[in-house]
Amino acid sequence: MTQAATFEQLWSAIADIGRDPTTGGYRRFAWTEADLRMREWFSGECASRGLDLIEDRMGNQWAWWGDPDSSPTGGVATGSHLDSVPDGGAFDGPLGVVSALLAIDRLRSDGFTPQRPIGVVNFVDEEGARFGVSCAGSRVITGVLSPDRARALRDADGITMADAMRAARRPPEQLGPDPEALGRIGSFIELHVEQGRGLVELGRAIAVGNRIWPHGRWRIEIPGEANHAGTTMLSDRRDAVIGCARAVLAARTAAEAHGSLATIGKINIQPGGVNAIASSATAWLDARAADEPALRATVAQIENEAGGSGAVVTEESWTPQTAFDDALVSRLASLLDGAPVMGTGAGHDAGILANAGVPVAMIFVRNPTGVSHSPAEWAEPEDCLAGVAALATVLADLAGAQQ
Repeated sequence: MTQAATFEQLWSAIADIGRDPTTGGYRRFAWTEADLRMREWFSGECASRGLDLIEDRMGNQWAWWGDPDSSPTGGVATGSHLDSVPDGGAFDGPLGVVSALLAIDRLRSDGFTPQRPIGVVNFVDEEGARFGVSCAGSRVITGVLSPDRARALRDADGITMADAMRAARRPPEQLGPDPEALGRIGSFIELHVEQGRGLVELGRAIAVGNRIWPHGRWRIEIPGEANHAGTTMLSDRRDAVIGCARAVLAARTAAEAHGSLATIGKINIQPGGVNAIASSATAWLDARAADEPALRATVAQIENEAGGSGAVVTEESWTPQTAFDDALVSRLASLLDGAPVMGTGAGHDAGILANAGVPVAMIFVRNPTGVSHSPAEWAEPEDCLAGVAALATVLADLAGAQQ
């Protein structure tokens, strides 16, 4: 079977898992049935390749070609995640996992034998769509997210992460930093669909990723007073939605003022009745910028402008600016015939590992639509295969000799 046919076979096997037939988008949230089906698919594909599957203390799945404890400098890991945002696209995450499996297939068909173990990972809950904290899988094992806080996180239905894990037959008591899992990673290469139009403008199929902008998520709680929509005078109202609207507008104004990006994409209104004045509103802010001072100034301005409504702003997650390993990035660019090098405003598990001291680089695959976190997200098959070839080249170089 050709690699193109194998790619199509793997892609087709997961095409309908967690997909909304109306929107065409995916809802693969952490520890839900769709997520568990994706994990089972991953496990089966790894078993069919004779890879040894290990789960770390967060439930991230690691499949190894070779003994991960055999190399004094650690193995070469790759992969990504299989969960999604609400109505997300097909490529964000799964492309990196499928490409990793195909890269191993390619190396084996070429007769390659790794001198250092090669691992493929499926990180759990990268998007944070269910419990609100992105990259939860990598944050927990690196100690950035405490196990107590992780277990206590709640979804929109009030279900804690601990209860969700128990329902998925995973003991939440095991959550915590996992130096043993991290110690197996000598370097990490994450392949990902580009979430923008950089490669389209460059006319290139792939690029090497060298950094991630600082970014974070904040919860904004706006108080109000419940009352009747049809009898309460405007002057007597304390409508939490008005304060929420101010926060939304403040986010746009602050982003424009500081050259950053700020989005309020999720709002919860209580009690939620059409004929009821809101007693409270909770909004979640996602903010990013090319540098930390601009980002902190953005959030401070939003907090100041929304504060007049009595809003309380709480930081839920924070990822500092992440520069990947310079030597590794240069090595990849050289191996891949001078592929362009670019940064990204999107967060990835690669960034969490890099901040934990793991040598990291990324490979981006062209997205002709420039759209992500949407069913319109796309990558042409030939560009996907170019990404597989690039990843195989990098893995062969990194795992070809003891370091």
